[in-house]
Amino acid sequence: MTVHFVGSGPGAADLLTVRATRLLAAADLVLFPGTYLDPEVLAHCGPRAELVDTQDLDLDQITAHLVDGFRAGRDVVRLTSGDPSLYSALHEQTRRLDAAGVTWEVTPGVPAYAAAAARVGSELTVPLVSQSVVLTRTQARSTPMGVGESLTDFAATGATLVLHLAITRTRPLMAELEPIVGGDCPVVVVYRASQPEELVLRGTVATIADAVEAAALRQAAVVLVGRALAESGEREGGESYLYSSGRDRRVKAQGSGGSAARSAVT
Repeated sequence: MTVHFVGSGPGAADLLTVRATRLLAAADLVLFPGTYLDPEVLAHCGPRAELVDTQDLDLDQITAHLVDGFRAGRDVVRLTSGDPSLYSALHEQTRRLDAAGVTWEVTPGVPAYAAAAARVGSELTVPLVSQSVVLTRTQARSTPMGVGESLTDFAATGATLVLHLAITRTRPLMAELEPIVGGDCPVVVVYRASQPEELVLRGTVATIADAVEAAALRQAAVVLVGRALAESGEREGGESYLYSSGRDRRVKAQGSGGSAARSAVT
């Protein structure tokens, strides 16, 4: 038996991986984050699966369900929103499972920021504009940020910023960013990306707070900030050397341990 941590993606039931749907179909016990999940995702579960909504449970209560299910010989799935590698409490939960002697595995999912970027047709890394992406959050009623992880420090790099758990602080955050990135810097907010209630707001650092407050958004939204997010008619930047006509694509010999290996770069 194994406890499976499974990324449920941004919300849409058809954005789960094939592996995720197979694990859900076979599970006897499924713990899911009701706050962020489209209920249609649970249609992948088998008819006899026990479903536990974790939105009102603390970490110890969630862990108890996982451990009890494992010890009872049940197939257990712990669904996380988006991908388990981001803000999923995977570290805390697996540390507890290790202490209890419970085996576990992780199945990735489509992260919410990727679904948000896809929704507006944006690449977050544009040549000569931004080649880095910073995935971060802000501190309010939450764990303190680490030393050197200030939003202004990240913004100063010129990277595209992806702000999680930040929608209720949009106005003060934009005021913090404006002196660094400029009031005209593009911003995209995507609420419940890929779900029926999805809402997309476009604006700039100077204007997006008004739109967010008018829509009364309070949760489940990703905020993207950066020059790479300019709309199609305003997009700038260079072209990738990877696909340049001037790039040498000849087959090259590579030596390794005295033997020659040949590889074609595509």
